Amino acid sequence: MSQVTVTEHLLLHQQKSPAATGVFTQLLYDLILSAKLISRSVNKAGLLDVLGETGETNVQGEKVQKLDEYANSVLIHRMERSGALCMMASEENADVIVVSDRFERGDYILIFDPLDGSSNIDVNVNVGTIFSIHKRESGKKGDPGLEDILQPGDRQVAAGYFLYGPSTMMVYTTGFGVHGFTLDPSVGEFLLSHPNMTIPERGKIYSVNEGNYPLWDDKTKSAINHFKSFDNWRSSPYSARYVGSLVADFHRTLLYGGIFAYPRNYKKTGQGEGKLRLLCEAAPLAFVAEQAGGKAIDGTRRIMEIVPEQLHERVPLFIGSRGDVDDVAGFLA
Repeated sequence: MSQVTVTEHLLLHQQKSPAATGVFTQLLYDLILSAKLISRSVNKAGLLDVLGETGETNVQGEKVQKLDEYANSVLIHRMERSGALCMMASEENADVIVVSDRFERGDYILIFDPLDGSSNIDVNVNVGTIFSIHKRESGKKGDPGLEDILQPGDRQVAAGYFLYGPSTMMVYTTGFGVHGFTLDPSVGEFLLSHPNMTIPERGKIYSVNEGNYPLWDDKTKSAINHFKSFDNWRSSPYSARYVGSLVADFHRTLLYGGIFAYPRNYKKTGQGEGKLRLLCEAAPLAFVAEQAGGKAIDGTRRIMEIVPEQLHERVPLFIGSRGDVDDVAGFLA
């Protein structure tokens, strides 16, 4: 394994990226420290009183897990003191989080899902933290507001995720490829383990919650059936793999290729809707996917081009190998 640390890697790539200033590097360093704290608690979840639900419901209408609450508080506490941010947004908070004027403010904006897949933590399944970094429009003065955060994905300065599993990994991009780092507990550092990650042009795995099959429209059913049939490019059915933790499912797709899908579901009302959040889930993973040579669409539109209208806007998501996503687009066109 390479002995290059994530901090050294950032310094080496500063000259390539206009975003990678000293302030930006400090922002990522504080984000990494937050992830180390979360990783420590996840690894001790069965020994600490952090399993189960808090009894509260978040803005998404989902039951809040104790580790959700912990991860969210760690990120907010550490990141508002970084001196690089002017505001944040979390999946767990109904409104934007403006950095208090008690702390130094910067021009960066952090959007995050503090603990994706946390409903699986009780059964020891991989979970993760997803992050997206934007920059406030140049020259803007005064307190930042919601309009500053509603930016399309193609304006992201950086994005990525931390995966807490058998090992803790950080995967991120600043627009110059995708790089993966593995936390070495013996030295407490993320070391470069997966340089220049790329998604295979085609895969042989499809990942979707097929329990929702009755809630899909006919085009979506045809698209998923395509991967289960002998009529695809392999002339053989794809293998089905679905963890139910977005970071885990996406990480496997990034390494092995194939496609992850969370289609639009049509409830009894006939009203179709997506499940995943655009700003804190779909857009950051789309940035990673594209930088690794893959694709991400909502069915017809490129995820990175969607301009959000709401903080917690939801979208369908089809993400993974370029050829497999193109197949879906053909069915849904």
